[in-house]
Amino acid sequence: MNGRDHEFDAADGSDVTGAPLNRSDEAESDGVEEALALVGRQTRQESAPAGGPSQARHRATGWPDARALAARIGRSSPPCTQHVPLDQALGQVLAEPLTALCDLPSFDTSAMDGWVVAGPGPWTVQVGGSILAGHGEAPPLPDGAAVRIATGARIPPEATAVIRSEHARTDADKSQLYAEREVIPGQDIRPRGQECRSGDQLLPAASLVTPAVLGLAAAAGYDELLTVARPRVEVLVLGDELLTAGLPHEGLIRDALGPMVGPWLRALGVDVVATHRLGDDAEALHRAVTTSDADLILTTGGTAAGPVDHVHPVLRKAGAELLVDGVAVRPGHPMLLARLAADGDLPVRHLVGLPGNPLAAVSGLLTLAEPLLRGLAGRPAPVPYRTPVRDEVHGHPYDTRLVPFVHRADRLVPLHYNGPAMLRGIAAADGLAVVPPGGAQAGDELEVLDLPWTSWTPSLAEGGCFT
Repeated sequence: MNGRDHEFDAADGSDVTGAPLNRSDEAESDGVEEALALVGRQTRQESAPAGGPSQARHRATGWPDARALAARIGRSSPPCTQHVPLDQALGQVLAEPLTALCDLPSFDTSAMDGWVVAGPGPWTVQVGGSILAGHGEAPPLPDGAAVRIATGARIPPEATAVIRSEHARTDADKSQLYAEREVIPGQDIRPRGQECRSGDQLLPAASLVTPAVLGLAAAAGYDELLTVARPRVEVLVLGDELLTAGLPHEGLIRDALGPMVGPWLRALGVDVVATHRLGDDAEALHRAVTTSDADLILTTGGTAAGPVDHVHPVLRKAGAELLVDGVAVRPGHPMLLARLAADGDLPVRHLVGLPGNPLAAVSGLLTLAEPLLRGLAGRPAPVPYRTPVRDEVHGHPYDTRLVPFVHRADRLVPLHYNGPAMLRGIAAADGLAVVPPGGAQAGDELEVLDLPWTSWTPSLAEGGCFT
């Protein structure tokens, strides 16, 4: 596993619970600066209990506040938009409302294969073939006449109804058509503009482009869509002790974060431009941070205060503004969020420092990286939902805990192997439960953080529950 970022976790790892997110903090506010001031005040007001951690704890931002701040920063960044062809837009987010460019349907069409008729029956069958889809306007249909028509074909002027093939018959010489049930004017005709009129809003901005959205856009006349460009992320994996292949040996361990973080970010709908392994090289880290043009730089490890933990010194040297320096959450306490000023051709960028322990890094992804990237991508916040916990659960004495769980019989059930350095629990999990300080009682309804691939699994309950 990765990391020398040590953190205390008082719970025994056998239980889980959740606390409701402060979703009101995720609402739009008067700006990021106001949010930073609020977080600063709340952070300064924190105090450790008697016998608790040292003064370093006073810098930690509350978990809901850190997550809300990251989301607000993402939303406040100017969106980068692009026009993309329909065949390249899948999975992106609309940067503007999808507005119909034409009526749908754009002319009266037949909803069925059958006969198009004018006036009351019986009808005289017109000679000269059928009306097929894809052809121009047919001549007006005389009163008392009938002609074969295909699904999707244009209805001729003066027609009054379509009779399905199975609901009509012709006489022996096929010159007269008879209906075998009542014919209602307008039946099985899709009138022009039935679905929408030109200029109607079909979908709001920030809608995810799904295969169905692509079909709707094509039907409404689009060849390309204006979408929010995917945020670009560069991943920097730190640590001399990390192996990229083979078994751990002689104090070396396998890198668990390099293989995990990039795919995790892609599951959030972003572009991972590169994953670099830098070891414990402060100069290489400074060079990578100050030359990257990615929207978000994400580091793994090195966020604590050990002899080779270089992230904080490098950020100071780079003149970065530290927005979040530690979060009151376990695992993941030594995570951070910083802002790098524009420099020459480089725009304003952000850096999220993940702790080196794998589950602590997951905590950092969900706390800081995911809300920030969601804002940059123009995606709306997921609708929060709560589920009762099955058993009484333990919490950290004064910090939030994030613990892997599974859904069982409409209850949250904790998973073992949930220590900061462990991935065995999260690998089997349905999501993470948010444990409030002090824990929760059996039956308490707890907020759930879904994992980014939960939509790959059929939902079993409204609000995102899954197994």
